[in-house]
Amino acid sequence: MSRIKIFDTTLRDGEQSPGVNLNQLEKMEIAKQLERFGIDRMEAGFPASSQGDFEAVKAIADNIKGTSVTGLARTIKSDIDTAWEALKNSEEPRLHLFLATSPIHMTYKLKQTPEQVIQTSVDMVSYAREKFPQVQWSAEDATRSDWDFLAKIIEQVIDAGATVINLPDTVGYTTPAEYGKLFRYIKETVPNIDRVDLSCHCHDDLGMAVANSIAAVENGATQVEGTINGIGERAGNAALEEIGVAMKIRSDYYPYETGLKLDEIKRSSDLVAKLTGMYVQPNKAVVGRNAFAHESGIHQDGVLKNAQTYEIITPEMVGLNSNTLFLGKHSGRHAFKDKVKEFGIELSDEKLKEAFKQFKQLTDHKREVTDDDIYTILMEIKTDTSTVSKYKMEMFQVQYGTANIPTATVVLTTPAGETVEAARTGQGSVEALYKTMDALIEEDLKLEDYQLNSVGGGKDALAESHVQLVVNNVKVNGRGAAQDVIEASANAFLNAVNRYIVQQKAALEKEAIK
Repeated sequence: MSRIKIFDTTLRDGEQSPGVNLNQLEKMEIAKQLERFGIDRMEAGFPASSQGDFEAVKAIADNIKGTSVTGLARTIKSDIDTAWEALKNSEEPRLHLFLATSPIHMTYKLKQTPEQVIQTSVDMVSYAREKFPQVQWSAEDATRSDWDFLAKIIEQVIDAGATVINLPDTVGYTTPAEYGKLFRYIKETVPNIDRVDLSCHCHDDLGMAVANSIAAVENGATQVEGTINGIGERAGNAALEEIGVAMKIRSDYYPYETGLKLDEIKRSSDLVAKLTGMYVQPNKAVVGRNAFAHESGIHQDGVLKNAQTYEIITPEMVGLNSNTLFLGKHSGRHAFKDKVKEFGIELSDEKLKEAFKQFKQLTDHKREVTDDDIYTILMEIKTDTSTVSKYKMEMFQVQYGTANIPTATVVLTTPAGETVEAARTGQGSVEALYKTMDALIEEDLKLEDYQLNSVGGGKDALAESHVQLVVNNVKVNGRGAAQDVIEASANAFLNAVNRYIVQQKAALEKEAIK
């Protein structure tokens, strides 16, 4: 069995998904889970793109030791230098350089000749190798590039010191047959190709990212790039969980293996969905809610007699276990602490105490408390460590009925410690609530997106809300959970505003230090 390396770009390409805005703590939690998942290489971000991204990449590089941490850079010396500062303390500093090679990109975007693109790539790979032991070079838009030109530039960047060559299908244009032929051509044409890993990176614009990735592997790729849940720009990237499971289930056909721990798939998927607000569609392969559901009577009968009649993947393989009651209102702190350890989440004594308090409050209202419920509570507490003074909800009340005008009354404590109160009406209960909160908050607010999702199932399931606000012209995301959908919506709105306040406070402190 050939070992295929897995390169995860959830924290870079995945975070470029419209509407996704992760803070440093959320990125670190995802990075730790990716490490548990068995990812070989983790692209933590684009250090030169912003101070926040630099700090997040540096924190991940300093703390993640079981996975090679990578940073993205343009073929610019300053980008490479910034990436080195962020990654130099990692176990294996790795850089990902990219430059476009297709005629349309070279002509209209880069405004460079093919010869200039070759020279820039060679010079910057050579410069990067003075610092980094591992340098990946990507031919952006490779699938719309001239193959002879690709072979020429690849040979030269390998001689310059590249250790990985990536041929991305940047716009999701290619087909499995075409992509496979491209990799076979490069393998057979580039004389020094055996000195590097050959990588594929596929986007899903035509719905073929996973199929294209596997076609690349069948034709010589030794590294596959993708994201958890297939998130990413536009229609997203290849879903790594699908590739890992496909190679396992069809090992009779694919003589390849990965280092992925497949029983960490469910937790990885849930964490990324929860923190990004990009919920998984019910019918998605491997991790969708309906992946192991059977509606048809014939299917149900077959599964009851032998699960293999209609299930080629067992729920246990991907970490989907029975999600029944594990703790109740009489459970003690010790049992709760053991469950937190089982999740692999580290909490301070203070935060563990707060989590236990919220758990106890939940058991007063919810008959069955599931793993998903507990995980939601833990992540809400884990990813909020700021001690900055923020807005705090003291009380809210919403009056709503088919014959009444929805009216909300809200009492908040401001960051200055002042208690303020207001009431407003709206076309619906959430609109009335948000208009009232907007009237009490000093910042200029505009709601861009609002989503509501249930955690688990049943009439007493937790509600989880995600919002995207523009606060004083800065786009921020907010997340909130509660058993009541209105309360979850209020929590998400306030969370977004408070995240903005925390960001601004941190920026002012850094400016003062300078």
